[in-house]
Amino acid sequence: MRSIIYWLMGDRAGRVIYASWNWLWGQPIEQGGKIAVEVAQESLHAMQQSVYQLTESVAKAVAAYERAKQQYVQKQTEAKRSEQSAAQAFEKGHEEAARLAMARAIELERVLPRFEAQVQQAEQAVQNLKAKLHQEHQKLESYQVQMQTLKALAEVNEALAVIADVTSEFKIDSARNQFQEAQAAIEGRNVQAHAHQALSEHSGEKLQAALDQLSLDSEIEQRLLRLKATQSQ
Repeated sequence: MRSIIYWLMGDRAGRVIYASWNWLWGQPIEQGGKIAVEVAQESLHAMQQSVYQLTESVAKAVAAYERAKQQYVQKQTEAKRSEQSAAQAFEKGHEEAARLAMARAIELERVLPRFEAQVQQAEQAVQNLKAKLHQEHQKLESYQVQMQTLKALAEVNEALAVIADVTSEFKIDSARNQFQEAQAAIEGRNVQAHAHQALSEHSGEKLQAALDQLSLDSEIEQRLLRLKATQSQ
């Protein structure tokens, strides 16, 4: 399935979609790696698009509200003018024209309260949308700052991973332990060799001393024998 997604969507989009799918099912995205950064980046981009669309919607709502408000004001003005026209026509003796103008003024006055309520509802809706947009802008700004932090943390994680790989690759700790073992073995053998040499030298001295003593004893015996022979004569 993963290879199919990559083939259909491409490597970058495929990784993001696959990671998002894992996240939806409670699977870990990744331990702070590149895919996690890409998912965060794509999510931030989606939020930016949503905020942009919300901004356009708010702008359209504001424009519609302004048009409705303008129409309401126009209807108010038209009702006042119709009433004024009715008064002027009545003063001039044009009773029929006065009746028509007054009827129009009354109809407009009847519609105006409902019109006003709708305009007020539109105004409240626009205010709510503006507040929502303001909140989303603040959230987006916060996420943008967090995105920079996430990128920095991901770079640190990658650097730590490289350091760990280098340490593992060159087996520094293992080599250090082997060196220390070899050093201990060499130093131990050196001490043993010195001790053996000291013992060897000491044994040689004893042997030489014994030989010297034997030679001295032999010389003494020979001289005593010669002395005895001389006395016998």
